[in-house]
Amino acid sequence: MNKTSIAESLPELWKALLETGQMVALSFLITLVFGTLVGVALRLTDHEGLRPNKAFNKVFGAIVNVFRSLPFLILLIAVIPFTRLVVGTAYGPMAAVVPLSIGAIPFFGRVVESALREVSPGKIEAARVMGASTGQIVRKVLLPEAMSPFVAGATLTLVMLIGYSAMAGTIGGGGVGDFAIRYGYQRFNTPVLLASVVVLVVVVQIIQSIGDAIVRGLAHKRD
Repeated sequence: MNKTSIAESLPELWKALLETGQMVALSFLITLVFGTLVGVALRLTDHEGLRPNKAFNKVFGAIVNVFRSLPFLILLIAVIPFTRLVVGTAYGPMAAVVPLSIGAIPFFGRVVESALREVSPGKIEAARVMGASTGQIVRKVLLPEAMSPFVAGATLTLVMLIGYSAMAGTIGGGGVGDFAIRYGYQRFNTPVLLASVVVLVVVVQIIQSIGDAIVRGLAHKRD
């Protein structure tokens, strides 16, 4: 099999990077929305929460833990029928969004729950004394006060999704992972394989740096 030089593979690598960006961005947005809802539900129904519900919290928490503990490669294969049902196909970047979201939502949900636990009980109680509803406390006290760890957790989740997207390439999910397998691993082309790794590392470093800068900015405002 003919080997392709790094220069010759650049157009395909760029296309793969765009596919990775597409699947990661969409799955990240879905994860932010549903992961936040999961985290808020877990925190509110905790025994120290605003709406304690031991039975719901235990059952819902167990379901979240089950999905969070599944190895992503197994999850990729297990949800193929559901992926076909949702997007009509099990291959390509759009199909990869389904398992990426399912894999990340439970993780981010626990991150949000942990972030909300850091909010001072005194501020929550003050809001309750002033007559704020549960929804108002969540929107105006819990989430704003937990924004710094929330952003740090979101950055961690985004980096994790990039790693997951590379694994999605093993079953035809597209993106840089798929490029690395087809043009690097299967063709025994080490330079192209390493180029794929370098691209992902650079992207992760940029995202982590931006996330850290935002967290520092939020911490500075609070001080």
